[in-house]
Amino acid sequence: MSGSLYIVSAPSGAGKTSLVSKLIMQDSRIVVSVSSTTRGIRPGEENGVNYHFLNVEEFDEKIVQGDFLEHAKVFDNYYGTSKSAVEAQLKARKDVILEIDWQGAQQVRKLMPEAISIFILPPSKEELHKRLTNRGTDSEEIIERRMQDAVSEMSHYDEFDYIVVNNNFDIALNKLQSIFTANRLLKDKQAAVHKNMIEALLES
Repeated sequence: MSGSLYIVSAPSGAGKTSLVSKLIMQDSRIVVSVSSTTRGIRPGEENGVNYHFLNVEEFDEKIVQGDFLEHAKVFDNYYGTSKSAVEAQLKARKDVILEIDWQGAQQVRKLMPEAISIFILPPSKEELHKRLTNRGTDSEEIIERRMQDAVSEMSHYDEFDYIVVNNNFDIALNKLQSIFTANRLLKDKQAAVHKNMIEALLES
């Protein structure tokens, strides 16, 4: 039995990265696919850990070779997910999270329709603006652009299977974990995991 593929999307500032980071700390069966990007390395990031950092020419070559499960342009940079890397993790019985936007999610669904998708929303525009401002990394002009892009991003919420509102971090984290738990408890998966036990229980 292989693991399950999850898509987690959110507008910038909704808390997606923090929630996913805490989730994988709590559950060793969950891993995050390391995406490739053409954006520059930020302070504290490490190549191959946070992202695979590529230049535009390298990224284009991988597109031509069909190496990406999905790829998209976001904030003037390209992002993509390695199909072979994801499939290897799934075969290793890991639940794999793709942290991608709605455009990437649409591409993944076409190739892997069994993927489970989750959209994380902020509780309000005011709170979203506050979070973006508190980062202290962007100018007000960039923050306003991110706010505009966030509205566009959030308009695609209804394309996803689950919605988690990140108002209180701990509550949102618990809701996110419950989605993974419920999926693992589906009949077919439990029947495969406990095949011998079930057969023994049903012996007459």
